Amino acid sequence: MVFVILSIFVILAFVAGSLKYVYSYRGVARYENFSEYVRKGWPVFSPLNCLLYLLTQPRARAAIIDLKHFSELAEIKKHWQVIRDEAVALHQSRLFDKTKSPESAAYYDIGFRTFYKYGWSKFYLTWYGYTHESAKKHCPKTVDILKRVPSVNGAMFSILPVGSKLTRHLDPIACSLRYHLGLATPNDDRCYINIDNTSYSWRDGEALLFDETYLHYAFNNADVDRIILMCDVDRPMNIGGSFINWSYKCLARLTVVPNIPGDKQGLANIVFSKLAPISQWFKGLKQTHPKIYPFAKHTLNCVLALILLGIIASILSLIYRLLGTALQF
Repeated sequence: MVFVILSIFVILAFVAGSLKYVYSYRGVARYENFSEYVRKGWPVFSPLNCLLYLLTQPRARAAIIDLKHFSELAEIKKHWQVIRDEAVALHQSRLFDKTKSPESAAYYDIGFRTFYKYGWSKFYLTWYGYTHESAKKHCPKTVDILKRVPSVNGAMFSILPVGSKLTRHLDPIACSLRYHLGLATPNDDRCYINIDNTSYSWRDGEALLFDETYLHYAFNNADVDRIILMCDVDRPMNIGGSFINWSYKCLARLTVVPNIPGDKQGLANIVFSKLAPISQWFKGLKQTHPKIYPFAKHTLNCVLALILLGIIASILSLIYRLLGTALQF
């Protein structure tokens, strides 16, 4: 009984410490206030993320990471012109526009949909074990190149049009690092990403690797659209971290988003699309009943947070049981 109480205390202390660490100490960039942390920092994932930070190999413990420690990614960069040609052809065919149409299943992307209103769009190639049929058809050479790099968990082409932006944010789960390869960019410092208060401007054929769980934002104030290849690269873990990372990847597999009809649709994408009418109702409520809207919004957010907490608690419980079994041996 004492062991159980002590275990619960340790877990609660770690959860509280994780929230405090991410909010107050991680990185250089700070949240404007706790409200921004709740809205953009995905605090529900902070405890598991912090476990991964502790177990991450030293070569990947930075906001912007030295690519010399990830030599396998050179295989992608070596073929950047081949990849660029397929990405530009996609752009010219206007397939990117279809992926952000509200009439398409591709629109209901739980991870990236909020960026559509600022002009950003994407075309998935692979995503955590699944290769999109549309990518095999329209980007076969790029798909083949990516297959040669097993550490790539997912990949997409990403466009940041002239005058568009990505507001300050971070990605919720820390199972991967983010790789950017410039394909057709403005080659201009006015088109840039800022990662933990450090700015980087994309250039054709040049690559960047960073930890997307640090605060970052992007602007394209240049005169040319920016097209890049964006990959999720496996986070290198020390012993013990691989299982937690595997659990996260299982969650990521549920978020597969189709580009066009014929591509696989993940469970999260299906559920999100079914909830779309509720989202529209909330937007209408904001206009017709502005006094009721904040209460309804917070109620919905609390329900969603409880669901996520349930998922996290289940993972922590499984880890706890496995550790207990291991200690018995």
